[in-house]
Amino acid sequence: MSVKIRLSRHGTKKKPHYRIVVCDSRFPRDGRFIEQVGTYDPKAASGAKIDREKMDSWIKRGAKPSQTVSELMKKTVQT
Repeated sequence: MSVKIRLSRHGTKKKPHYRIVVCDSRFPRDGRFIEQVGTYDPKAASGAKIDREKMDSWIKRGAKPSQTVSELMKKTVQT
């Protein structure tokens, strides 16, 4: 079992928003997840909201963030 931190798409057509979730890599993108650790709204100025404590605890347990989530983490640290 490989645990990933990735985006799960929600919202309507042309108006997406995403949840940043921890899930088993075998689960579908918008399917079952273990825990939600943040949100990302690409249309909003604020962008991503990440619970750093939860995110760091999952990374310490061996969860691998996707490339997109890694970039969002870097952007939220800078701002």
